[in-house]
Amino acid sequence: MTTLSTRTDYAMLIGGELRPASDRAVIEATNPATGQIIGSFPAGTRTDVDLAVTAAQRAAPGWRRAEATQRAVLVGQLASAITEHAEEFARLDTADNGSLLREMRRDVGATVSWLRYFAGLALQARGTTLPGSPGTLTYTTRSPYGVVGRIVPFNHPFMFAAGKIAAPLIAGNTVVLKPSEHTSLSTLRLAELAAEILPPGVLNVVTGWGSDAGDALVAHPGVRRLAFTGSVATGLAIQRRAAEAAVKTVTLELGGKNPLVVFPDADLDVVVDAAVRGMNFTWQGQSCGSLSRVLIHTDVYDAFVERLAERISALRPGLPEDPTADTGAIVNTQQLRKVLRYVQIGRDEGARLCVGGERVTDNALAAGLFVRPTLFADVDPGSRLAQEEIFGPVLAALRFRDEEEAVSMANGTRFGLTASVFTSDLATAHRFAEAVDAGYVWINEVSRHIPGAPYGGVKDSGLGREEELDELLSYTQIKNVHINFGEQQA
Repeated sequence: MTTLSTRTDYAMLIGGELRPASDRAVIEATNPATGQIIGSFPAGTRTDVDLAVTAAQRAAPGWRRAEATQRAVLVGQLASAITEHAEEFARLDTADNGSLLREMRRDVGATVSWLRYFAGLALQARGTTLPGSPGTLTYTTRSPYGVVGRIVPFNHPFMFAAGKIAAPLIAGNTVVLKPSEHTSLSTLRLAELAAEILPPGVLNVVTGWGSDAGDALVAHPGVRRLAFTGSVATGLAIQRRAAEAAVKTVTLELGGKNPLVVFPDADLDVVVDAAVRGMNFTWQGQSCGSLSRVLIHTDVYDAFVERLAERISALRPGLPEDPTADTGAIVNTQQLRKVLRYVQIGRDEGARLCVGGERVTDNALAAGLFVRPTLFADVDPGSRLAQEEIFGPVLAALRFRDEEEAVSMANGTRFGLTASVFTSDLATAHRFAEAVDAGYVWINEVSRHIPGAPYGGVKDSGLGREEELDELLSYTQIKNVHINFGEQQA
């Protein structure tokens, strides 16, 4: 296993300068697969956030005036620099959050694609003209907000940090980026590359605790546009905190308790493999889009659960750089305890534990935070195991009798992010897609994101859409201009 040298010189990026926290405080980064300290980084303060926002405000006029194509060129250069350092970024994320190296390599590739995709949309943030009377002209323009605050989670550290700055930058905003305090290393390495490419203050990176640096960014009066990816609880707190500070535009990509629905005419072997992929076991189920509820028609329920349990039991936890490993480590001790607590909740609620559910204590993995992939069957639709997001490798199997009940169960949570249905009947597929409360629906497919397709949720799963043109436009404000160039009115 290749190890990264322990760095203690990671620095935040503020106004084009790499600097420590104002009080020199640091946070230690721990590899969840080994328990080893792999570095330390600044614990940014409210003072640091204010400095970053001030730097972003200073840079905003010049960045806004730059031609859209020039902004696209610089974002493209950042994408090229990331490509040159792709393996480094993948290994940083693997060491920092415990996910499999092969998955983190894919994340870096997706990041580059996002950056180039939005760079290609640079000229699409444009206005319209409206028909008017003779001697008048009415048109709209799109203007950036100014400073955008972007807060990203721990499960895809680099992909969310680097990929989610593309749209606001291309739209002409400057950005203050706050990564998770649990996985900040790759974002700080990104800051080092960005400092060599982007004008000072266009991208600022502040690390630190969410309760301090994160709260300061949300509440800062100089930040009128916020975007957050993470839990529902934190999203609600951000909405409240932002509303107390000013009238802000907030978009949220939050959690899910997403259903995968299996009708009796589906190919069960195909769906078993899809259910494993859709649960995202390869990054320990730590994904808001994970299909963590599998709803199975009663005619095939027993056979399907038996095959699914056999398939999940064959998944092998391992060190993230092991190419034969099927699942890696949970990101931190707090998350590990949460996962194991929900396993106990499932037992207490009377669900049948088919496989997994315990911490891995094998000699090679004993120092890490590993949980065996878990399947519960006979789960009550109203139980906590079926209603609450675990964000771990725990899959719940539920039984339904007919299509109406399947839709009712699928929609029977506070969430509405993703959903999947497997059936060979086109009418059934279309009816389900129309009826399900979800922002992104797969039919006979799971987990695949199509470039240019809007991703986001309904209900408590969020506000707004990402990964396509609407995301770019969401970082702009519309201004209407009316001109009377004929006879002047008295």
